[in-house]
Amino acid sequence: MACADLSGAEISGREPFALHASIHDGSDPRLVASDLFQDPPAPESKEFMGMSTSPLAFAVRRRDPELVGPAVPTPEDTKRLSDIDDQGTLRGHVSFALVYRARVPEDGDLAQGDPVSVIRRALGEALVHYYPLAGRLREVEGRKLVVDCTGEGLLFVEADADVRLAELERGAGLRPPFPCMDQLLFDVEGSSGVLDCPLVLIQVTRLLCGGLVLTLRLNHTICDAIGIAQFMNAVADLARGLPAPTVAPAWSRELLEARSPPIPSFPHREFDVLPPNGDGPPPPPPADDMVMRSFTFSAAHVAAIKKHLPPLLRDTVTSYEALTAFLWRARVTALDIAPGEAVQLVIIANFRGFPELSLPDGYYGNACVPANARATAAALRDGSIGDAVALVRLAKAAVTAEYVRSTLDVLVLRGRPCLALQNNMFVVSDNRHAGFNHVDFGWGEPVYGGPADTIFGLGFLVAGKDPYGKDAVVVPIVLPRPAMERFAAEVGKLCKA
Repeated sequence: MACADLSGAEISGREPFALHASIHDGSDPRLVASDLFQDPPAPESKEFMGMSTSPLAFAVRRRDPELVGPAVPTPEDTKRLSDIDDQGTLRGHVSFALVYRARVPEDGDLAQGDPVSVIRRALGEALVHYYPLAGRLREVEGRKLVVDCTGEGLLFVEADADVRLAELERGAGLRPPFPCMDQLLFDVEGSSGVLDCPLVLIQVTRLLCGGLVLTLRLNHTICDAIGIAQFMNAVADLARGLPAPTVAPAWSRELLEARSPPIPSFPHREFDVLPPNGDGPPPPPPADDMVMRSFTFSAAHVAAIKKHLPPLLRDTVTSYEALTAFLWRARVTALDIAPGEAVQLVIIANFRGFPELSLPDGYYGNACVPANARATAAALRDGSIGDAVALVRLAKAAVTAEYVRSTLDVLVLRGRPCLALQNNMFVVSDNRHAGFNHVDFGWGEPVYGGPADTIFGLGFLVAGKDPYGKDAVVVPIVLPRPAMERFAAEVGKLCKA
């Protein structure tokens, strides 16, 4: 099996690079230089050029950020989030990117005109239906989160970049890490808090070729990936001229409240801070040694994993199970974890389809729970891929309606904790079917749609294409630099299988 280049560009996030801002004030442009170790440019800075380890460099010119509220008045009420929504793990922001080629207008095209204006208008119309997203969060008793539906709006930034899509594709690939991501999704001052801040930040950047990059930062407590993709598809429906979103939104967060009194029926070890075994866990890797790369797994690569399974398992294993098992083993090998150390895999399981929970169609809150598999590093590395697949299957099978209720109970009993990410844990979140790759504003589906970045300990599965245009799975991952080289070597062995 021939193997194409599986990895995108890598960045550490710490290499020094120059910032150049041309400030046009009626006189000659002035050049301002800085580097990554200094304070970032102020929000009013309008032009930026970044150079990282990739030779690609381009300028991004932004207009002032603005608030986009519902197009018509909406109810001014207060809504409680669910006990899934306000757990500690989700009290932060996640970023997504949608990348579009230049549109080719056709007769009867309802989305003609400036694409940024089209999206801005459609956002206001969509917020009429999703009006809680235009509100602000606050915390009440017991660390419970509520959203005040104030109609203040989400934050919107219009920008232009001095680069063509083909250059992005050649320079770094249309997948994380995107070059100059901090300027394609600019951190507007005062916008990154969890409480009393806009819940969504969207930047739409035009490219020289007519292509478009839409980046989005979401307060994770208000939606999961499926929920925010549902909202963006509603925006796209309205941009294309539909009278209402195809999927009507449903709040219904009261359906995911802990029992009274809470009575957990599962141990939920993914929230436990475990003592070390054997030689003890390795010290945390230094932040300046981290790199991010994206790996692309084609259908042939997944078939190569399945080839090593026993016949009975080979015929029933899913691509998700096979790929997740491979990634877990490869990561533990790459990190060179001590043989006696316990390692955990945490899968993020969507439970929208469970009839016992009665979640309505169009539910856009967080509807996923973590489930874990455990082994020693030695058992995982020295065992077969079939053994790892079996552990993944056991974690999946554990997630029932009762398991979800038990998760709600333990979250409330333990004060809404975070996942215990320090315990040699690898979290895998499957975003392939969230819906980002179908967001069509009227000029076609994105060539990339999914998470814009990731962190150490978290891997995403994203719907993508291989170099030949066939469906594939893109996996962005962060590791210390030496471990990344070993991880890439494990992937290389798969290519030669």
